[in-house]
Amino acid sequence: MDFTPTEEQRAAAELAAQIFGDLSSHERLGAAGTATDAELWKALCTSGLVAAVEEVGLLGLVLLLEEQGRTTAQVPLAATAVYGILALARHGSEAQRAELLPALGDGTAVATGAFPARGTVRAADGRLTGTVPAVPWLRDATHVLVPDDDRALWLVRTADARTEPVETTAPWAAGRLTLDGTAAEPFGGPGAYDEVLATARTAFAGLQAGVCAGSLARAVAYTSTREQFGRPLSSNQGVMLRAADAHMDTEAIRVTAYEAGWRTDAGLPAREHALTAAWWAAEAGVRVVHAGQHLHGGMGADLDHPVHRHFLWGRQLAAHLGCGAELLAELGEVLAAAPTPAKEQA
Repeated sequence: MDFTPTEEQRAAAELAAQIFGDLSSHERLGAAGTATDAELWKALCTSGLVAAVEEVGLLGLVLLLEEQGRTTAQVPLAATAVYGILALARHGSEAQRAELLPALGDGTAVATGAFPARGTVRAADGRLTGTVPAVPWLRDATHVLVPDDDRALWLVRTADARTEPVETTAPWAAGRLTLDGTAAEPFGGPGAYDEVLATARTAFAGLQAGVCAGSLARAVAYTSTREQFGRPLSSNQGVMLRAADAHMDTEAIRVTAYEAGWRTDAGLPAREHALTAAWWAAEAGVRVVHAGQHLHGGMGADLDHPVHRHFLWGRQLAAHLGCGAELLAELGEVLAAAPTPAKEQA
């Protein structure tokens, strides 16, 4: 396995870091409130980064989302890339790709997904009925990818459905999706749901790696300059050990997301690797953002402090990916069902 980014992936990540660094300041994020930063989203689309997701692949997307997570930039990049561009490139019909890929790339369309399936949507004669309580970035979306009770995928135009704003832990412009005999297009074929879900888990794990890296960087900077009894806080062994543990957790999230992304791009089985990345992102991610806030001492309790935003994103990502026990149970089922030499001989 070689996780070394290609020249195109490296260039895209560097451009993303520059744009997010320039336009996702603490002041701008505060001014945006819980809404998407429309100016930043326009800048990303104009730069060609959103359209480039199809070329740089899932590993390239993980690198982009890692840069987004460092600044907790409020844009629907993960949702549009996973449930729109990559899903269309791999599972969309020729007509769906021709209509939507250019629009998603230039920002005139935004996609999201009602994932994972919760068994609340029924399909009959090309129409969907049911409710999804919270869909990330639904308030920005023009299209939403919806799995039904049988895990078949359908593409729905949000203009044809009923949506209501929902506030989540992190400012993800989420909404409640209500389908009442809503017209929908069939999307993909057998296995598409599992593949899209694995891609989403990998991408959101990459986003969590960036959120954790940003939280830890703030904690390191703070403890290196904040003094207590005439010494920097970072010189205390307890602080060093807590930061070291957070660093190891962050690296575990990153490397498992890289592996899952690389395997997907290489056409190798990656479902269990995506689950592993999701588990690390959910379990270790919470530990890291809690550590980042605790290492700020009393400052970490300030809701207006930048590190608190990382805390909110880390918690939201963990909730979105699912609790660790559920992910481990699913991973166990996948591994148990996988063929082994003994099973093949039998």
